[in-house]
Amino acid sequence: MQATSGALTRQYAADGYVVVRDAIDPDLVGAANTHIDWLLDRHPELAPEQLGHRLCRDDPFWIELVSDQRLLDLAELFVGPDIALFATHYLCKPPRCGKGVEWHQDGAFWPLEPMNVVTLWLALTGSDLENGCLRVLPGSHRSELAQMRPTDRDSVLRRRIDTDVDEDRVEDLVMGPGDVEVHHPNMVHSSTPNRSDRWRRALTIRYIPTSTRITRPDEASPFLLRGEAVTGLNAYLEPPPFRADDHFRSPAGKVGPAC
Repeated sequence: MQATSGALTRQYAADGYVVVRDAIDPDLVGAANTHIDWLLDRHPELAPEQLGHRLCRDDPFWIELVSDQRLLDLAELFVGPDIALFATHYLCKPPRCGKGVEWHQDGAFWPLEPMNVVTLWLALTGSDLENGCLRVLPGSHRSELAQMRPTDRDSVLRRRIDTDVDEDRVEDLVMGPGDVEVHHPNMVHSSTPNRSDRWRRALTIRYIPTSTRITRPDEASPFLLRGEAVTGLNAYLEPPPFRADDHFRSPAGKVGPAC
């Protein structure tokens, strides 16, 4: 990471995003996919697109996953050494029916002050245009947050930015399992529905510096992950203890309690 940190931060400053290949090893990717299967079995009331951050508050594996030192080292390049979790979601599109996400900027939805936050988008399966890969508009992070308008009811957000997107400038990010994309909260991005016979799975992690205030704590899952908290600014949750009857048991040697 040290050898490439300058190049990563320069590209992020210029384009609003950067892709890091093979950031996470295949064994951890496999454990995360098994965790998704466990969550879907445990929560049949939830669609695959709805495995949201409130579930992580009582999930030791999930908290240890977002605390992986490789991910925190990457986040530190963009938010500094004092790092907290704001929110995290599994974004899963099942074969043939996975929903798309309209063009949007993450910062338009988040109760953060200031809007100092970075998203790490960890690919857990192959991701391409056919199964609904991430699409970005390079340089759009330099724009202010745009107004939103209602849109397609079949999309995940049901809202999109109220401006046109120049498709000639769009980059389709083809990624492999273990690749990580990092993007700015003002980056305009989207993804298409999954029309393939394959899953498209990813984990998003929203990291903030501890100097950023979460103004509506119920909309977050705040955990202090590295460094020091700012006294009196945010109330952080305690990492949940592992309970065999209630929690995912990861494969031996992976993140989380082992068999």
